[in-house]
Amino acid sequence: MNHQAGTIKDAARKIIDYRMFWRWHFYAGLVCLPFIIILSITGPIYLFKPQIEAFIEARYDHLAFSGAPQSAEAMVKAAIAAVPGSRFKTIEVRPDTHDAARITVVKNNEKIRLYIHPQNLKILKQVPEEARFMEVVKTIHGELFAGRFGEVIVELAACWAIVMILTGLYLWWPRNPKSEARGLAGLLYPRLDMGKRIFWRDIHAVTGLYISALALFLLLTGLPWTFVWGNAFKSVRAMASPAPVSQSWSQGRAEEKTALKSEGVAKTDLSRLDALLDTSRALDLPAPVTLASPAKGATLWKLQSNTGNRPQRVTLMIDPMMLEVISREEFRDKKPLDQAVGYGIAAHEGQLFGPINQALGVLTALGLMTLCISAVVMWWQRRPADTLGAPHILPDERLAPGLALIIIVLGIFLPVLGISLIVIGLVEWLVLRRIPRIRGWLGLKKA
Repeated sequence: MNHQAGTIKDAARKIIDYRMFWRWHFYAGLVCLPFIIILSITGPIYLFKPQIEAFIEARYDHLAFSGAPQSAEAMVKAAIAAVPGSRFKTIEVRPDTHDAARITVVKNNEKIRLYIHPQNLKILKQVPEEARFMEVVKTIHGELFAGRFGEVIVELAACWAIVMILTGLYLWWPRNPKSEARGLAGLLYPRLDMGKRIFWRDIHAVTGLYISALALFLLLTGLPWTFVWGNAFKSVRAMASPAPVSQSWSQGRAEEKTALKSEGVAKTDLSRLDALLDTSRALDLPAPVTLASPAKGATLWKLQSNTGNRPQRVTLMIDPMMLEVISREEFRDKKPLDQAVGYGIAAHEGQLFGPINQALGVLTALGLMTLCISAVVMWWQRRPADTLGAPHILPDERLAPGLALIIIVLGIFLPVLGISLIVIGLVEWLVLRRIPRIRGWLGLKKA
């Protein structure tokens, strides 16, 4: 008798746990689905940044003209004259001297890129750095054009997407004897002959299984860019290092503008710029390469490879008079933690191991969009007439210790998720459960 009671209790516990995970999965999808679609559209575009920018700027390469190009000093002065009140920031080191000079100036803490004809010094194009096509895509992807608020929203969506994937894997895991009888159908491949509901359910489950690891990788490697998690990570890095540390990634446009503002204005001697460019070309660093004017109070120029494959990036400090490399910083010189982040970011941006990396990114984005579409279709097919459709909370339902521990760990590791859980819990307990119609629509217990 006791054994039978124990069996019934265990079965009830499994049902409650399953419904809890299902409810978490449902609400996680409700929070993040619209944003996952946006990220899944902008992300694949950004994966092909080198190819897209090369295509857009092809008209400014290999310009046909006779005679020698003007000096780099003259080109920089033409750029500054075109933007009154600006200061010179960088010039891109182009391998072909018949390419238009790419010069960046700064005005009012804003970078402006100019394309200068090498011989007649005409301004072929002038555009704010953040208005360039790939920068617009990056801004949508990272902050939805909503500044810090948008950054936090994207971070919140990413955190809930992690919850969605983890709970989805739990729901996928076979635990029903009937699933064993059907073999791998519905687990590793979809059943195509059992009606629309089973078809969409299987598409959702099987797609989630195959892309879950890649999606989690992209979500986790995107965290260093976020505002809350990224700044917390920066603080941890600072505490772990006795000396001041810099990082090669930023938490959005606001931080970049703050950095520009803190640089101050320095008068730059351009007389050695042509010699510096010749020296830079001879070093043959991975493109794109920029030569930056000395910081305020300094004399050394910074030569930097900005290749998307971050492990190949190199930063050199060059003496303009002697044309000697004074210092060299390579990826291997960074802290192990920063190297790990660098590998993650390079893979996240599709630049770590070439076309295969880009293909995996596109595949993951298509998989996430398939999950979003199939989730909406399944909800539409099964939607009840008078409720939202989330599994109702059972009268005697209690949070299992294991699930509670998972929630606490995730809430600590992902602070934005933790804060949102507290806010949602308070709103639910103090407001939503006390309004009968809303309580019934959401499937909540009475207060």
